[in-house]
Amino acid sequence: MKVASDERILGSGEFVEGLLFEVEEREKETLRLARKVVGLSVLLEKVVARAGLKEFDLRSGDRRRAVVRARRLFYQLAVRRMGYSGAEVARYLGVTTSAVNRLAVSEELPELKKCLKLF
Repeated sequence: MKVASDERILGSGEFVEGLLFEVEEREKETLRLARKVVGLSVLLEKVVARAGLKEFDLRSGDRRRAVVRARRLFYQLAVRRMGYSGAEVARYLGVTTSAVNRLAVSEELPELKKCLKLF
């Protein structure tokens, strides 16, 4: 019986297989979106329209709950799913890289998967 292993991962063969499968699925999703070449401007338009906000709201320092949630969604889509770097997204919106990266890696929003269907 062959057991899955990878020197970079500690754990049972079943754990390693599950982890590698998950990484492969995320990579496919990222590549699928990247192939469509969705620009940050198109992504921003869709996110603000969905949230009922204006582009200015996401670029401003506004801390209203709806604005922060829309920003977080934008960052997670751009960085996690589309493969943009935190620095690219930060330059585009005029915010710090730290702010982008913090929200991009925070707990995934439930509406993230719904938004992926827009592309």
